[in-house]
Amino acid sequence: MQSISAETAAAKRPETHTEHITGAEIVVRCLVEEGVEHVFGYPGGAVLYIYDEIFKQDKFQHILVRHEQAAVHAADAYSRSSRKTGVALVTSGPGVTNAVTGIATAYMDSIPLVIITGQVPTHAIGQDAFQECDTVGITRPCVKHNFLVKDVRDLATTLAKAFFIARSGRPGPVLVDIPKDVTIARCKFEYPRQLTMRSYNPVLKGHLGQIKKAVQLLANAERPMIYTGGGVILSDSSELLNRLVNLLGYPCTNTLMGLGGFKASDPKFLGMLGMHGTYEANMAMQDCDVLLAIGARFDDRVIGNPKHFAQNQRKIIHIDVDPSSISKRVKVDVPIVGDVKEVLTELLAQLEAAPPRTNGAAVEAWWARINEWRKRDCLRYDRDASVIKPQYVVETLWKVTGGDAFITSDVGQHQMWAAQYYKFDKPRRWINSGGLGTMGVGLPYAMGVQMANPGAPVAVITGEASIQMCIQELSTCKQYDLTPKIVNLNNRYLGMVRQWQQIDYGSRYSHSYMDALPDFVKLAESYGHVGMRIERPADVEPALREAFGKLKDRLVFLDFITDQTENVWPMVKAGKGLTEMLLGSEDL
Repeated sequence: MQSISAETAAAKRPETHTEHITGAEIVVRCLVEEGVEHVFGYPGGAVLYIYDEIFKQDKFQHILVRHEQAAVHAADAYSRSSRKTGVALVTSGPGVTNAVTGIATAYMDSIPLVIITGQVPTHAIGQDAFQECDTVGITRPCVKHNFLVKDVRDLATTLAKAFFIARSGRPGPVLVDIPKDVTIARCKFEYPRQLTMRSYNPVLKGHLGQIKKAVQLLANAERPMIYTGGGVILSDSSELLNRLVNLLGYPCTNTLMGLGGFKASDPKFLGMLGMHGTYEANMAMQDCDVLLAIGARFDDRVIGNPKHFAQNQRKIIHIDVDPSSISKRVKVDVPIVGDVKEVLTELLAQLEAAPPRTNGAAVEAWWARINEWRKRDCLRYDRDASVIKPQYVVETLWKVTGGDAFITSDVGQHQMWAAQYYKFDKPRRWINSGGLGTMGVGLPYAMGVQMANPGAPVAVITGEASIQMCIQELSTCKQYDLTPKIVNLNNRYLGMVRQWQQIDYGSRYSHSYMDALPDFVKLAESYGHVGMRIERPADVEPALREAFGKLKDRLVFLDFITDQTENVWPMVKAGKGLTEMLLGSEDL
C-alpha cells in the first residue's frame, strides 16, 4: 500500500505562520496546509466555531450532507477514487455516533481518512454534558488511531500527525476529537515542517533476500497463480501488476476490493475469486503449486474454510505492508513485508534480470486445465425475454458506458452482480464496501466520487432496500448539482437474505420481503431529479442510453423491476471450501 514520508509531506507545505489565532482557525489553516479541497460534514454546536472559520475562507469547499454517516462515506469514496485523503467534519455526541458506521467501513477497507469531531468543553468531559459521548473510546476499535486534543498548542501537530498516519503504511481512518473550548483558545500557529514519531515507522522496502526467494519459486512454478487485493489499488500499483502478469504469463485473480487492479479484458484474468467468484478462479486458487498473494489478506469470503484450503500443498508468497496480515489466517512460506509498489518494483527488476524460465511446458499444461474449467461458463444465466434479469442490466450498463464509468455499489446481490458482470479494466473505478458490507453506501459514495472526478460518468448499482438507507442524500445531490445515475435492481426483496433463506432455511422468508416500497420515480422527482421505471427487457438499453446521453447532466433514478427469484451464482456456502461451489439451483 502507498505511503509517504513526513519529510516529503512537509516539503510541499507553505511557510509557517506564527501569529496567535484560535483553534478553529488552526483547523482551517491545517486543512489548507494539507492541500484539502473538499470537506464533507454536518454542523452542530460543538463545531460551530470551526464552521464560522470555514465560512470566512475560500481555499476548500465544504459539502453539506444530510446525515453524518453520509459525510464519512462520501469522504471515503472521495479518497478511494482520487488518491487523496478524505476529510469529514461532524459535531459531538450523536454526530459522532452517526458517523461510526462510515468510520468502521473505511477502517475495514484501509481507506485514508481524517475525521474531525467536536467535543464538549474540556471542563465538561465526563460530566454527562449535553451531546457528550466518549468519542475516543467508542471509535478506538474502528480507527487506525485517534486523538483527543485538550490543549490548543497541540492542535496543529496533532492534525499533521493525523494526515501522516492516515495515508502512510497500511492506510486507515484517523480521528481527531476537539473540545469546543479548544477551538476558541489562542496560540501561535506553527505547522510542523517535519514529523518524528518514534513509535510509528512502517516498513516500506521489502527484504531483498525474501524477494529473491520469491523469484526462484515463481521461476520454477508449474501451476502458478497470482492473487491480488485492495492493496494493489491503494498503493497505485496496477501498472506494475499488469507488467508482472504479462512478464510471467501466469493466471491472475482479484478479490472484490482488487477489481480493476488487473485488466478484466485480459485473457489471463480468471475473474473474481471467493464466495461468489468464478469456477476457474476458485479451482486454480485451490490447485496451484505456487501462489503469489499481493496486497490481500486471505479473508473468509476469499478462501472459505482455511482447513479445506490447506489440504492442497502449495508454496505461498505473501506481500503486504501490514505484518499482522501475514500468516493471520493462512500460513505462508515467503513473507515479504513492505509497500506493494516498492516490493513489486524490486520483484520485477529481479525477474527481468533472472535467467530464462524452463517451466514453459508445465505452465502450458496448467493453462489447458484452466481453460477446461472455463468451459463450465459459470456466469451464464437464463435470458428470459419476459422479465428483466439483473445480470443483463449490469452487462448493458457496461456496454453503454464503454466500461469506463465509476461504479459505486451498495451491498447485497446487486453488489455481486456488479462485480461479476461489469468488467473493470482500470483501478479506482469500482467503489464498494468490502470488509464491513455496509448497506446505504452507494449514493454517498457516488457524491464523493463526483466531487473528486467532476464530469466523469458515475453509476450507483443498488437495490430497493439499500438505497433507502441514505436516500436523503438526493437532497445533497440537488444542492451541489451532482448527477450520478442510480441503477436500482428492484426485486422487492432483501435479495441476499432471501437467497440464504432459500438455500439454508427451507425457503422460510422471514422479514425479507419489502412490501411497502415507495414509488421511486415520484420520490426522485420530489427531490428535483428525473425518475424512470423500467419493466421490460427491451427497454433496458434505451433507458440507460437516455440517462447517460440526453440526461447526462441530471441525476436519473432508474428503477428496474427485476426477476424476484434470481440468485447469485456461483456460491460457496459458509464453512465450505473453494472447490465446494454451488453453480446453480440444480446443485441445491
